[in-house]
Amino acid sequence: MSDVKPKFGLNPIEDVFEPPAPLLAGAHVSGLSSYQDMYRDSLANSETFWKRIAADLYFENASDRGLEWNFDVRKGDIFIRFMQGARTNVAYNCLERNIARGLGSKIAFFWEGNELGDERKITYQELLDQVTTLSAVLRAKGVKKGDRVAIYLPMIIELPVAMLACARIGAVHSVVFAGFSSESLASRIIDGKARVLITADGFCRGPKVFKLKQLADDAIKLCREQNEPVETCIVVKHLERVRIPSGADRPQVNYDDAVDVDYTEEMSRFAGAKSPVEWMDAEDYLFMLYTSGSTGKPKGVVHTQAGYMTYSYATAKFTFDLQDDDVYWCTADCGWITGHTYIVYGPLMNATTGIIFEGIPTHPDPGRCWNLVEKYKVTKMYTAPTLIRSLMAFKEEFVTKYDRSSLKILGSVGEPINPAAWLWYYKVVGESRCAIVDTYWQTETGGHIITPMPAATPTKPGSATLPFFGVEPVIVDAQGQEIEGPGEGNLCIKRPWPGIMRTVYGDADRFAKTYFASFPGYYFTGDGARRDEDGYLWVTGRVDDLMNVSGHLLSTAEIESALVAHHSVAEAAVVAAPHDIKGSTPYAFVSLKVGAKLTPALIDELKLMVRTKIGAIAVPDAIQYSPGLPKTRSGKITRRILRKIAEGDRKADLGDTTTLADESVIAQLWEGRNGGCCG
Repeated sequence: MSDVKPKFGLNPIEDVFEPPAPLLAGAHVSGLSSYQDMYRDSLANSETFWKRIAADLYFENASDRGLEWNFDVRKGDIFIRFMQGARTNVAYNCLERNIARGLGSKIAFFWEGNELGDERKITYQELLDQVTTLSAVLRAKGVKKGDRVAIYLPMIIELPVAMLACARIGAVHSVVFAGFSSESLASRIIDGKARVLITADGFCRGPKVFKLKQLADDAIKLCREQNEPVETCIVVKHLERVRIPSGADRPQVNYDDAVDVDYTEEMSRFAGAKSPVEWMDAEDYLFMLYTSGSTGKPKGVVHTQAGYMTYSYATAKFTFDLQDDDVYWCTADCGWITGHTYIVYGPLMNATTGIIFEGIPTHPDPGRCWNLVEKYKVTKMYTAPTLIRSLMAFKEEFVTKYDRSSLKILGSVGEPINPAAWLWYYKVVGESRCAIVDTYWQTETGGHIITPMPAATPTKPGSATLPFFGVEPVIVDAQGQEIEGPGEGNLCIKRPWPGIMRTVYGDADRFAKTYFASFPGYYFTGDGARRDEDGYLWVTGRVDDLMNVSGHLLSTAEIESALVAHHSVAEAAVVAAPHDIKGSTPYAFVSLKVGAKLTPALIDELKLMVRTKIGAIAVPDAIQYSPGLPKTRSGKITRRILRKIAEGDRKADLGDTTTLADESVIAQLWEGRNGGCCG
């Protein structure tokens, strides 16, 4: 990478913002030249660089081996290894390692409930005690090193406790977002062959109460029908200890003595039990996390011990410039990779005080986030463009009436942030004095791969800026040729970093085909990007059949499968349509069987079908009747045409339509869209 010397005043959306001067003193990376020196060193002396980072952490056994890999499918199996032969434990590094430094009484997490006044806090020592006890419970239930444990919990302290308890004993945790349906949960349990599930009776989110245990029960039934029974379901009775939103009812919860056990009772029974740390080999599995795949079947992304540990520690430390006195708040959910790396593992390894929030940013009013910033004196905040855009719609006084003087760094995650949201975040929330770190990464990367350093990198609204240490991004054209200098194409990575995924659980072929077959010799992110004249990277979005909704990757094929499961639907195609708040939203085109009509009642049934099979986040905002779909003569749906129709721009260039089997379909689709027969 050549030295970057950003220009000022290129145009209104590429104005350059220098790092805030107060951050420079004492920063882990201070000044652009410091970043450039470290970045060059991380590529030229990769083994030494990463071992120097890893030396901050505890290893029961060391290793003299660094990164080893093959990214080229033509040369054999794809593999990545880091510190092969070393032994460590990630939970130990999050807890005992910090307590040994005298930090046992430091707050690990503040927990803020959905309703005002519901709050808890837990120290590092108390967190260790709970983790040790739950690990003893799991061992008593027969969980051993390498076994998979499914976790289906809301944002409560028991969620990181469960993750760390698994890590302590070498069990592989599979966290499933509590907003997913019973079918989504069941499919992940079955694929991972988990025999133990940890869940809760329910949780509150805004004015609603969600019956999580009922969904877990339905999933357990589905697993049993597929001969993959859940043997033990550990239930946290969360709703019994919190306020229920006004007007909502406390749900009736059913318990099955043959499967269900009470979390609190089990923790009391095993309190004080000895449950020693399981020392893990560097490449043993730490966790698996399912992400959408373009084939429709979610894929279990696998992360391992030493590499993920080192990378999550380093990215949290450098991107957020974590210091001893920070109060750090990541607003994500642990059902996604952001919660894994930047709520649990990265911050805890840096001995940071974090915040876990159960509620939503608009309950009881749109000032809730800034109320929490004032209450806990938050110094570093990490959130999604969706949240920022949603709060921009309200009066600024919901922000400005709270004291935000503690804030130093504001992070963005999940999707490219549009310049207007970036500037609002900077000017209104951060009072034009905080650094903005717009981070780019994926479930598969384990941590940030393109991100500013808050005290080093001049930033441009909308750009993820420059690569993290050890990451060598390239832009390639359709033929796989690298594009030098300014240009646009497919975003690939030329070499591994310690935190990169190791495989797709149970499917090494899919791992190779998904990430390494398109451009042999490179890891393909699935995203497009452009590089400007300063070397800054601007991520332009997915180039495959996935969409980014509120920062979460969804499979168009999975949504289509849910729609076609309805007896009235013959065929369905789903594309991403622009949305002011979510960024993108699913827009569905459906062809119906003879005699069926797309009535409001059928639209409701189809939306419920998607909600039931996947979850609320995947429900299309619009469903349009399509007498036919634009297909090539070989039968392939031309999705670029559907995207333009979903966007509603009749003047848009649809590209070459001569390859379509029936060009008249386009006029029919425009007529259907303009006729308002979708909802």
